[in-house]
Amino acid sequence: MKPLNTYIDHTLLKATATKNDIITLCDEAKAHQFFSVCVNSCYVKLAKQQLKNTTVKVCSVIGFPLGAMSTDAKVAETKAALKDGADEIDMVINVGLLKSKEFDAVWKDIEAVKAIMPNNVLKVILETCYLEEVEIIKASELAIQSGANFIKTSTGFGTGGATINDVKLMKSVCKSCVKIKASGGIKDKKTALEYINLGVERLGTSSGIAIINDETSNSNY
Repeated sequence: MKPLNTYIDHTLLKATATKNDIITLCDEAKAHQFFSVCVNSCYVKLAKQQLKNTTVKVCSVIGFPLGAMSTDAKVAETKAALKDGADEIDMVINVGLLKSKEFDAVWKDIEAVKAIMPNNVLKVILETCYLEEVEIIKASELAIQSGANFIKTSTGFGTGGATINDVKLMKSVCKSCVKIKASGGIKDKKTALEYINLGVERLGTSSGIAIINDETSNSNY
């Protein structure tokens, strides 16, 4: 297994996050050599500046946290984030369209974002807490079909986060053609290792420091 810190997207997405909070996040990521920081798109440029000359990547969320804005809005936000220096994009699927069985619209939404970032990593957030098992499987299929590099469980802002069963369902769709990111509610080392042992390649969490120090965090994400 790789070192635990290299699985972690060190995350701060709450509405009240200040510029100083983002600077602290980046300092923590540098100190612990996390894989990336994950921030809202308005803070990509600041994070990129703070992480200059380091190996820590910048991940921007798109269409966050609802996924219910227009495809044009998601594409525009992605273009801006990439221009500001984002290495990876975590976009939220259109949950309502998925539940409406408008599957063409769902994959076209994802495909439009991937089309403008062929060389960057795209993670598609399914928001599994709102989905039935058959919908998790369908959403995974649509994301893979649309060129996603990762499928991701959750925003951390829904009614629930990652679960072992959700990840098993996601993995059942295609064990080798896409990677999985678990996020939401991963607050300690034991939980993190459970997901990694299932084959998860990335963990989205604001509890990264607690995880690698084998402590328990009080964070919500």
